[in-house]
Amino acid sequence: MTNKKQFIMNSIRSDIINGLYKPGQKLPSIRKQSQEFDCSLNTIIRVYQELEQEYLIYSRPKSGYFVVAQEVLSPLIQKKRIDFTSAAPDPSSISQMDFRQCLNKAMELFEDSIFTYPDPQGLLSLRQEIVKLFHKQQVFSSEQKVFIFSGAQQMLHLLAGMPFPNGKTNILVEQPTYWGMLSALKAQNQTVIGIERTPNGIDWATLERHFQSNMIKFFYTIPRFHNPIGTSYTPEEKQRIAELAQAYDVYIVEDDYLADLETDTKADPIWAYHCSSHVIYLRSFSKVMLPGLRLAAAVVPNSLIPLLHLYKHTADLSTSVLSQGVLEIFIKSGMYDHHAKHMKSLYNHRISKLKEISSKILPKELLYSIPFSGGLFSAMNLPNINREELVKKLNNRGIDVLPTDQQFLSSFPKMDLLRLSIIRTDETAIEEGIRIIAEELEHCKITRSPQKPFSWI
Repeated sequence: MTNKKQFIMNSIRSDIINGLYKPGQKLPSIRKQSQEFDCSLNTIIRVYQELEQEYLIYSRPKSGYFVVAQEVLSPLIQKKRIDFTSAAPDPSSISQMDFRQCLNKAMELFEDSIFTYPDPQGLLSLRQEIVKLFHKQQVFSSEQKVFIFSGAQQMLHLLAGMPFPNGKTNILVEQPTYWGMLSALKAQNQTVIGIERTPNGIDWATLERHFQSNMIKFFYTIPRFHNPIGTSYTPEEKQRIAELAQAYDVYIVEDDYLADLETDTKADPIWAYHCSSHVIYLRSFSKVMLPGLRLAAAVVPNSLIPLLHLYKHTADLSTSVLSQGVLEIFIKSGMYDHHAKHMKSLYNHRISKLKEISSKILPKELLYSIPFSGGLFSAMNLPNINREELVKKLNNRGIDVLPTDQQFLSSFPKMDLLRLSIIRTDETAIEEGIRIIAEELEHCKITRSPQKPFSWI
């Protein structure tokens, strides 16, 4: 969606939600709106069509477009909150019409497969498309090494419980990290060790000691746009992780869930550093496509293929054929590349806005991490602030923020972090939300310790 089209849609949507157009009222004609906004007729047609998909307006043949009834609008009017918590895509940023077309085509092309149990590893035709897609992130492989999963969570759950060729049993995770991985590990009573990750990275001596002495089966890491702190490892850091993994026979589970949002064309994954024998490369499609499709793909070393095939088969026989078909058509048609570029631009503008306004008005000592560009998350550190009180006050003012407690192991020292997500918050809401956070911080009691002053990491 172009910036102008987005502006027009936001403007009309805001007028409807704020009551400037009354329920049942006819909207200005397409021609009049095109003159008002100085744009083409086709732009207004697409705006009206997408607002209709959001159930804000409806069309009457030969009569025009009208605002929907008040009782239908009321949930939308009430939902005027600023959401800094969500990790699911903004529905308004995804063309549901494109997905509907792909779904209809998948029903036609994969009709026979729907009535069978296909390969647990995934449809061969889709795996071939995944190989081409991953090449763009410098992950060179073959379809024999690609597995399709019912979401990244299924993959993480299987890896946590299955034995590995190195014969080791313990799992190392960054702290903090993705809560879903911690949940999978806890559910299976795995022995888990944490290693601190800050915006400055990790301590290399500690990492090597764990690899050398603690029987680490695999190290789970989010090198790019980390969840929750948002930062990325440098190329040198990725290479060092790869070298240590090979040296100490430790597998790396590389969760590259936001590869499509990368703005640096030279930012390669760990897989690219000549260590494909020890890296499991995992990609979710939930941030670019609909999370409800439940799709993820992984490239695995040859040594893991037979065992993973067995574990995948016992988990669900096969991933949804329809979901796989939709993804395959979406990639083949070029829709995936087009949509990924749109999402990258959209989120990059938002994270840049967050960085700009946060650096300008928030106390510097509380800014824990703000990515230079790209990604979805940043984090605030509130070590000397009543965090519960702050979260409650923000909630009362319509601001949703997320403490990161669930993203730490229970045995690991927790930091008083708040994760800020921009995935469902546009630039206007980001500025308003950060200003409200700044106001509430001024009213919170801050006790500074002379022995441990604030620092902006």
